[in-house]
Amino acid sequence: MKEIIAERLADQPDPSGLPYPEAWRKAKPVAFCSDWRGGNPDPQRETEAKILWSPERLFIQFRCRFRGIYVYGGGNRRRDRLWERDVAEIFIRPGADDQSHYREFEISPNGDWLDLDINQGEKALLLCDLRSRVSVDFEAGIWTAVMGIPFSSLCDSFDPQDSWRLNLFRIEGEGQERFYSAWIPTHTSRPNFHVPEVFGTLRFVFQPEPKLS
Repeated sequence: MKEIIAERLADQPDPSGLPYPEAWRKAKPVAFCSDWRGGNPDPQRETEAKILWSPERLFIQFRCRFRGIYVYGGGNRRRDRLWERDVAEIFIRPGADDQSHYREFEISPNGDWLDLDINQGEKALLLCDLRSRVSVDFEAGIWTAVMGIPFSSLCDSFDPQDSWRLNLFRIEGEGQERFYSAWIPTHTSRPNFHVPEVFGTLRFVFQPEPKLS
């Protein structure tokens, strides 16, 4: 089973509540550029993801190569049905949760985001205190997004010694050029990311606090 390692954030977050850029050097990346069936790789649409954590939040960074950007007007707000435009997504499930109960977080190149609770196929807004930051380098053809997700919106009590389950996705383009990519392919006949039985593993690197003498 595929695995992502989440490193513990060594220092305090910045004033916005997100890791400083240098903190991400410690995180181990995973990358994908093939479609949701595991075929048609497109390196110009590669997505790299890294994960860090603190006792309060799970942080994910997406670094997305792009051919074009297709977004709603405005930006930097919670927006329902965000998946109809360009997004990077994480679907995540704490280890103790039922397979059909997980959370979905999306972010777009212009800063729009969406937080959802998925339970037995039903969607509901989480309305969590999500922190986010997005930048676009048009010359390099890369957009980068960071989300800080409070553990309080993911589980009742976070234990870094637990293994969680997750998958990562990306959507880019419109019409016939629309490209649906996945870290772990779902192998459905049509694009469908809601296949929790194929989720990979998220493992937290945990360094216990030193004991006082």
